[in-house]
Order: sequence, then structure tokens, then C-alpha cells
Amino acid sequence: MKMLMNVPETVVADALRGMAAAHPDLVVDVENRVVVRRDAPVAGKVALVSGGGSGHEPLHGGYVGPGMLDAACPGEVFTSPVPDQMVRAAAAVDSGAGVLFVVKNYTGDVLNFQMAAELAEDEGVRVASVLVNDDVAVTDSLHTAGRRGTGATLFVEKIAGAAAEEGAPLERVAELARRVVECSRSFGVALSACATPAKGGPMFELPAGELELGVGIHGEPGRERRPMMTAREIADYAVDAVLADLNPRRPVLALVNGMGGTPLLELYGFGAEVHRVLGERGVPVARTLLGNYVTSLDMAGCSVTLCQADEELLRLWDAPVQTAGLRWGR
Repeated sequence: MKMLMNVPETVVADALRGMAAAHPDLVVDVENRVVVRRDAPVAGKVALVSGGGSGHEPLHGGYVGPGMLDAACPGEVFTSPVPDQMVRAAAAVDSGAGVLFVVKNYTGDVLNFQMAAELAEDEGVRVASVLVNDDVAVTDSLHTAGRRGTGATLFVEKIAGAAAEEGAPLERVAELARRVVECSRSFGVALSACATPAKGGPMFELPAGELELGVGIHGEPGRERRPMMTAREIADYAVDAVLADLNPRRPVLALVNGMGGTPLLELYGFGAEVHRVLGERGVPVARTLLGNYVTSLDMAGCSVTLCQADEELLRLWDAPVQTAGLRWGR
């Protein structure tokens, strides 16, 4: 398969060099693989640090900046960053108010962030952690014990990031982040397999006339494969899967996410179907975010994330944010 790169071994470093050139408001340490907001550490502010394997852009480096993350640690493609990256990031952004680690529920991420928290605390940094496990498709997968962490990560980083920007203490920021996790569920669908730079071809086999319901963001198997469905049928299936688990009693934040290879023309049409299903099920939509936000390289497909939001969560969602991947207000 054709890919816009030099060699697979340098694809992450090359991307980080490009990020540095495009976004001078970030400090990008290409060698040590850490992305930091330029004004860090911010005096008196709780710092948010996240990270994970590359290939999900703009997650996480694209969400570094005022109103969201203070630092991100990119690993190799679909591979967890290492504890040294996380410790370095925490030290770079800690102002003395503490650091919140936002961790997606994948075994490598969980173990490495846990080790990093212990090392950072040994160096005098106060650390709290929140585990994101929002994917309702499967209970366990190739890379997880329990549910996978997917689209709700964006909600956590945005809402907790806004609270930290307002000066909330570490305990309060962590409590809000955990509340968002509890109030959020996701479901993903693949129309094609993604291709990794190292392999140079599809990660898994998905016949031309089939789709994968409940796919993971690394191409992990979902609930089942079916013959290709219409956007209307996919929306019915995905939204119902989320609602069956979430059972929202308040209006929802809706993320209609592209997996990286689906054109916006198709994604907007799918978004209309998501709104239709929610309307038919009597679920009010307070806010909608549509686009490529938590991707899987070049996978064609989509995911739906819903977060039932009270007035406080909506206010923090609406708060200003200035990052490469998410920007409004001010």
C-alpha cells in the first residue's frame, strides 16, 4: 500500500517534527517523545498528561494546549509510550499543584502509567490517575482486561482540562474526570482494515462485502461481522448498543467520530442518522462534535460516543480550548 512517509522506523519522529513546525505554541521533544504546551508549567494549575500509541491522531498530541492537556506522550504506532516519557512529561508540566494522568484501558498503557506515577511520586510530584474504559462492544479484548478506552478520552481531557484551567484542585479535577468516564459509552464500526507503516498492508482481513461491528481502535475484533449495512442500519445498531448500557436520563454530548479513512461527506450523513436514532429513542442531544478525533490510521469506519451531561459538565465542555485538534472560545 502507498503511504506518505520515508521509512517505517522514523514515521513517528517525522510526524513530531512536522507537528513542531506547524504548531509553535507547542514544545515538541522529538528525541524523548514528549509534547508540551509552551507556557508550562502554569503556576498553581493542575497539569493533565496523557498518551498512547501513535496512529490515533489528533489524540493525544493534538489536544495539548490551554483548556485541555498540558503534555502528551506518543508511543510508536499502536504501542504504549514508556514510563520515562511519562515521568519526563510530568516533571515538565508540574507546578506543584499535582498531575492527573489520563489513561486509556490498554494493558501496556495501564502498566506503564502506573509505573510512571510511582516514579514521579518518588521525585516529589503528586499524581492522580483516571482510567478510561468506555467501549461497550466487548468486555475483554486482545489488549485489555475489561472495556477498551476510546472516544470518551476526548470528553475526559476536555472537561477535566477546563476544570484545571479554572484552578480546580487535583482531587476535584480527578473526580470530574472519573464522572465523565462513568457517564460515557462508545461503540465503533470498521468498513475496512487499517494499514500500519511497519506492515505496509492491512492489519486484519475484512472481506469487501462485510463490516466489523464493535471494532477496537487498534483493529481488535468486535462483536460480529455482517454483510455491509446502510448508514441508517449502522446508526441504529451502534446507538442502541450504547444506549442499552448507558441508559441516559439527561441530555447527551455526542461524538460522531471518523476512524481516519471516512470522508466527511459520509460522516455528516451518518451523523444525521445518529441524531435520528437519538430523537426516536427520546434522548436529547445537548452538543455534537463530528469529525476525525480518535482515529485508527486509515481505517474506514466510525464510532459513536455519548456522555450524559449535567449543567456543570456542559459548562466545562463549552469552556475555551486552544489546541491543534480542538479549538473554540476566546
